[in-house]
Amino acid sequence: MKIKSASLTDIALTAVAPAIWGSTYLVTTELLPHGYPLTVAMLRALPAGIILLLIVRQLPRGIWWLRSFALGALNFSFFWAMLFISAYRLPGGVAATVGAIQPLIVVALARLLIGTAIRPLAIAAGLVGMAGVGLLVLTPSAALDPIGIIAGLAGAVSMAFGTVLARHWAPPVSSLTFTAWQLTAGGLLLLPIALLLEPALPTPTLANVLGITWLGLIGAAFTYLLWFRGLSKLEPAAVASLGFLSPLVATLLGWSVLGQNLSPAQIIGMAAVLVSVWMAQRTQMARRATAPMAALPVRS
Repeated sequence: MKIKSASLTDIALTAVAPAIWGSTYLVTTELLPHGYPLTVAMLRALPAGIILLLIVRQLPRGIWWLRSFALGALNFSFFWAMLFISAYRLPGGVAATVGAIQPLIVVALARLLIGTAIRPLAIAAGLVGMAGVGLLVLTPSAALDPIGIIAGLAGAVSMAFGTVLARHWAPPVSSLTFTAWQLTAGGLLLLPIALLLEPALPTPTLANVLGITWLGLIGAAFTYLLWFRGLSKLEPAAVASLGFLSPLVATLLGWSVLGQNLSPAQIIGMAAVLVSVWMAQRTQMARRATAPMAALPVRS
């Protein structure tokens, strides 16, 4: 079976995004002030979105105002809020494992909204990926909290809807412009919530500025540009499966930078994650090989 090099390039570029997101935990714990999750999320989205808007100089028109704010809420505002609630109420391993259900939700939503067939290999890839993430991050002392579990599932559903709808609506602009709209909208939605629920940030240190700059320009503007570009070219399930790379990179950074131990179970988990990603991309490649001239289903 011959694989098109363009497809490999699309997959590789899209995979850069979740790989960089894997640095979020390290940057947050080592460079940012603690106790300001919503403010940090807002600072991560809004300045990056405004910078991109200044570059593209194009605002949404018509229905795209509503769609940009809907996607900004799903992919950023609500998703990040639920992510932080889950992270605060659950051990990191449990929160990551709950969130790892997202690719399976994407498979179901893609079938419902854009008619993508549910492939057994995609389901198997999602299950293997969840098992791999569990081995990477779960500990024997991990505790469960109902609110944390619900928040984690809500965040996974939110990002899954954002992933599929971004493909379903097929924006009539470049990926750069589409990213600018969503980041700005998500940041604007977070702004009043952060001001109401959290105290003012202390005077930022150089480390704080470097951390926010990394999360905003690299961890948001650059990575989501690649992410939404990937969504315009690959199946949503194939893109979502690449998200398993985030906990893998986070684990490697914890081992290499913070000196954390790397257990045999975690090594097995890394292998399972890589197998899961390969399985999901294999499904994407198989589809392109069997229907090379057919466009993937997109509806506006």
